[in-house]
Amino acid sequence: MDEAPIGIFDSGVGGLTVMRAVMRRLPAESIVYFGDNARGPYGPREIPEIRRFAVEIAVFLESLGVKIIVVACNSATSAGLLEVQRRCGVPVLGVVEPGARGAVQATRNRRIGVIGTVATVRSRAYQRAIHALDAGAHVHSRACPTLVDFVERGEVKGPRVEKEVSRYLAPLARRGVDTLVLGCTHYPLLRPVIEGVMGDGVRLISSDEEVAREVEENLARRGYLRESSRPSAYRFMCSGDVEQAVALGRIFLGPEVEKVEKVELPLGSVGR
Repeated sequence: MDEAPIGIFDSGVGGLTVMRAVMRRLPAESIVYFGDNARGPYGPREIPEIRRFAVEIAVFLESLGVKIIVVACNSATSAGLLEVQRRCGVPVLGVVEPGARGAVQATRNRRIGVIGTVATVRSRAYQRAIHALDAGAHVHSRACPTLVDFVERGEVKGPRVEKEVSRYLAPLARRGVDTLVLGCTHYPLLRPVIEGVMGDGVRLISSDEEVAREVEENLARRGYLRESSRPSAYRFMCSGDVEQAVALGRIFLGPEVEKVEKVELPLGSVGR
């Protein structure tokens, strides 16, 4: 099992920020990445539909022989993590709990802001995860539906992005949050803009590094860490536009994204 790859998926390319953190922490590991760009972004969709998509992709990745699955999408984690865990025979990790834990550890005034997609905010997954760790924390959430669209277009700076980020974050700044959870794997690409809007006194928390640490610990406990002398291998797949996936993948991750395979999911629902 130690030679098997790690499986990571997202509704698009945002999960590559998590993959990058895993690559840095576990350079010997091979990784299979799937981006559901034919149906993403997931944020505006209904939770049962997102849950079904997550199960489809996880079952597909498991069929490829992965040893652990990372749901590198906040919307899919919020909507479907428990169902994916029930359906899969390998460990499955999400991104919400690591982000919540990082926020609780970082805050000084116990006022925590969370930004994410409509689906993530509607699910209240971060509130539950944060309050499970600190019942007295004040959590203020804000859905930012257009930010994913900016990132998916590769527009991560400039006056239009700054104006939109300011519009979304102003209510959280007024509430005095000292910690802000980037509750979408796309948002780390907007980090400089978000930092500029929120100021030096606000800690930004993204779950990528915490997830990478959990992957390492999970594999180590099972004796699944790869120690082969052979180089690691990275495989990229998507459900939609391959050229777009390659172009955006290189923005998010770098030259490692040499090619992307187009894959029709087992249930044949891609693109409908």
